[in-house]
Amino acid sequence: MRLVDLRETPLDVDEVLACLDDEAAGGLTLFVGRVRDHDSGRDVDGLDYSAHPTALDRLREVCDRVAEEYDVHGLAAVHRVGTLAIGDIAVLVATTASHRGQAFEASRALIDTLKAEVPIWKHQRFGDGTEEWVGSP
Repeated sequence: MRLVDLRETPLDVDEVLACLDDEAAGGLTLFVGRVRDHDSGRDVDGLDYSAHPTALDRLREVCDRVAEEYDVHGLAAVHRVGTLAIGDIAVLVATTASHRGQAFEASRALIDTLKAEVPIWKHQRFGDGTEEWVGSP
């Protein structure tokens, strides 16, 4: 693991790429999750992410498992918390590996497992004045 964090400040793609710089890696995959302006046919005005106090530890556990399961040189996972606007970066995950296929597979596993297991909840605000919690217990 090279970078694993939860942050209230804007996320930086260049920081993730720099921390994974590795001449032995033939593949580096990067996923950028952004706040979109719609969800299920409804206009989204913005959202807030909240994290359980154990979320960072859980994120590290997920990263450890992905690193053990896939033949990666390095990985990064950074998730934003707090209030985000449309277009803001909400999550960055990236992996490096000797070959592109390994990097793609590891990055897909990383983002999918992060979303399924790390206790981070999204509170969406819609254009019609309604709101919705996503991923909350």
